[in-house]
Amino acid sequence: MVLRRLLLSDGRKHWRGYALAFLFMGLMAACTAGLAYLMNDAVNAIFVQPTPAAVWAVSGVVMALSIIKGASAYGQSITMARVGNRIVADNQKRAFDQILMQDASYFSRHHTAEISTRFTMGANGARGTLDLVVTSIGRDFLSLAMLAAVAFVQDPFLAVIALVVMPAAVIGTRKLIKRARSIFATGFTSGVKLSSIAMEVFQGVRTVKAYTLEPEMRTRAHNFIDDVEVNANRLVRTQAKSSPLMETLGGLAIGGVILYAGYNVIELGRSPGQFFSVLTALLLAYEPAKRLARLHVELVSHVMGARMLFELLDAPAPDQDAPGIPDMPRPRGQVEFRAVEFGYRPGEHVLRGLDLVAEPGQTTALVGQSGGGKSTIINLIERFYDPQGGAVLIDGVDTRTVTRSSVRASVALVSQDVYLFSGSVRENIGFGRPGAAEADIIAAARAAHAHDFIMGFEKGYDTAVGEHGTQLSGGQRQRIAIARAFLKNAPILLLDEATAALDSESEAEVQKALNELQHARTTIVIAHRLQTVVRAHRICVVEHGRVVESGTHEELIARRGRYYGFYYAQFAHEQGEGRATGEPAMDAPADTAPAPDGTRLRA
Repeated sequence: MVLRRLLLSDGRKHWRGYALAFLFMGLMAACTAGLAYLMNDAVNAIFVQPTPAAVWAVSGVVMALSIIKGASAYGQSITMARVGNRIVADNQKRAFDQILMQDASYFSRHHTAEISTRFTMGANGARGTLDLVVTSIGRDFLSLAMLAAVAFVQDPFLAVIALVVMPAAVIGTRKLIKRARSIFATGFTSGVKLSSIAMEVFQGVRTVKAYTLEPEMRTRAHNFIDDVEVNANRLVRTQAKSSPLMETLGGLAIGGVILYAGYNVIELGRSPGQFFSVLTALLLAYEPAKRLARLHVELVSHVMGARMLFELLDAPAPDQDAPGIPDMPRPRGQVEFRAVEFGYRPGEHVLRGLDLVAEPGQTTALVGQSGGGKSTIINLIERFYDPQGGAVLIDGVDTRTVTRSSVRASVALVSQDVYLFSGSVRENIGFGRPGAAEADIIAAARAAHAHDFIMGFEKGYDTAVGEHGTQLSGGQRQRIAIARAFLKNAPILLLDEATAALDSESEAEVQKALNELQHARTTIVIAHRLQTVVRAHRICVVEHGRVVESGTHEELIARRGRYYGFYYAQFAHEQGEGRATGEPAMDAPADTAPAPDGTRLRA
């Protein structure tokens, strides 16, 4: 049960704060009951037996009780807010840590908007649930109980009326709880969809505008907004249904009190002070009783939020190492795939018994058609995923037998899709080695041929890169990523199409930086432009999850196999482009080569 778990975890952890808040709320309830009780003396002192001294005494006590009640309300509010803020902070930290412990497949299964919603709504749901329970018991229930006691002391029969209203109201609202849960769950789904479409439009605004998708995206967003509005209105209607019940029952109770008390005063000659005291107690009890009657309905949304938090916290953490697993010593850099099997979905293999060795200090290039498994090889080296069969070894050590952090500390990745964090140029380079000195950051930027353009900015290394680095050009982002890799100084370097999206001038600058970065490192390169890998120590053609050819550029050309077909097909295409732009054509071999689709190609 979510509520029980909250009470045993966050409630127990912060029991001192809640106890203090409960004390303040108890004082508030006692003052409220005291004010109702004093109505008997106040009315009698003014209207029945006028006595100036009694009026002064009653007025003084009322003022004192009001001051105490106001101070207690302030103390309760501050205490509850501090405890609540601490609960939100603690749970957000736990949730964030748990999210970081998920592997890459978790983020492919769940939309960013859903993860973000669970992260924020879950922590606030835990706080809201405990706040509602504590205030309902400490403020509303205690106030109701003490006011009922006042009514019982003044007139036991009238007290029965107060004790009957609340149970009847609670029973009447139980039927609303199930409906409120269903509405909230539907509303949450619509809210996640709305956040998803909004996030996708904001991040992909260039694509939206380039393809004039504004009308389509506007229609989709408006539909989700309408769904959220409809569910919000349904939830409000459901929660509001408890109010008419309390209005009716409360009115009947007060009407009965007036009728009974009026009869006692007029016909039996009893003191009007008792009547006003009981009536005041009932009127003051009305709001606490109404809030208690709505408690279960209002708890639904908070409990659902807390349940989302616990679902996240209870999820397995596949990216977390088991206790006692050792770190991997800094490796020389040999990377080996031994009969590796892997697939992202059951029954759909991407790697099928892959065997591959990348020798220390050498460059190994992976080429082949898209979908053959090249990027998956990078993912397995980084331990974003673990193989489902076979083993990935670094210096002969199975990467699954050492900590993920030590494996990743030995690997630097530069990909086509460079991710820069919001912040400064300095911060983004510094992420390569947190805590690095300024001199080391500048040295890494120089090595990456980035220092000159960085110093060309008005703020230099303090220049903000913008969200995802949008304030920089593609070549600038790529060189900052290379500087980050330089700073990390890992013995294994992974290059995933690092220059594919750049123009010729930017590519030349980035390629210079990459050539320096590759020096004395084990480098594994994925490239579709084969001219960038002809100098690799070893080129592996990866198709259908296997290495079908390997060797140097010259060896593979002489073999006249798949690489030969890829290379000369690309060579002929680029030669055709050169003719179209007026560039001189290069002489092509007269031999025929197999094209990627298996046909013969005149190269």
